[in-house]
Amino acid sequence: MIKKIFIFATILFTYQFMVFAQNGNVKPLNIGEIRTFKSKILNEDRTLNIYLPQNFDKIKSYPVIYLLDGSLNEDFIHVTGLVQFFNQMYSMPETIVVGIANVDRKKDFTFHTDLKDLQKDYPTTGHSDKFISFLEKELKPYIESQFKTTDTYIFGQSLGGLLATEILLKKPEMFDNYFIISPSLWWDDESLLKKANQLLSKSSDTKKFVYISVGKDEHKVMVKDAEDFYEILKKSNKKNWTVEYKMMDLDNHATILHRSLYEGLVKLFPYQEPK
Repeated sequence: MIKKIFIFATILFTYQFMVFAQNGNVKPLNIGEIRTFKSKILNEDRTLNIYLPQNFDKIKSYPVIYLLDGSLNEDFIHVTGLVQFFNQMYSMPETIVVGIANVDRKKDFTFHTDLKDLQKDYPTTGHSDKFISFLEKELKPYIESQFKTTDTYIFGQSLGGLLATEILLKKPEMFDNYFIISPSLWWDDESLLKKANQLLSKSSDTKKFVYISVGKDEHKVMVKDAEDFYEILKKSNKKNWTVEYKMMDLDNHATILHRSLYEGLVKLFPYQEPK
């Protein structure tokens, strides 16, 4: 009996020791920070998911990607993985990603419409002007006060692509690089697309990279609008704007984002053989 108790105690001790040893080697896996930012313009708290490069140095300056739909359960994690891959395997410099978590994307990403069916389907619609003001006057200055920054990017898909398009046409100086994926230019009976030429005629010709993409298997209106917008930009006589377009032959509205961002980043940062 005593021998059995001794054996049991030995096994229990060994197990506890192994658990302790394993737990003793556990530490958090950190890829950045989660910050809460109080916006006076939006009159609400906004969650920012911020990816910092592995060798982040507060003394160095970094490009910044502002990612719409940037919640942890949306596009933040897979986009930061893509950025890290391009830092490692391509010529892309180490880059900070600021994922802007959503509260009400239909409110934030759409401008006013008088169309009754859209008002019914999107009852909170029409406040993109406030969200753009938040980006311009609060969020960007805040990020630039916290980190040393260089080039800026905005990544937006669907309604986020609509917002990125609105910024490009109305306030193009806000960002240096625009990644506009499957933009919902059908919004408000394509009114933004119809005003594009007029708005472009008023904007400056400072250096820009604009990448537009759409999936071949998306709604035919989505495809046509993206193609039309690309043609408008090409004919806008912006000599310092590099405008790229990519039809994703294997993608629909649900699958396009990751692969399309990859294709866009390749255009900016082509692969280079290690020296």
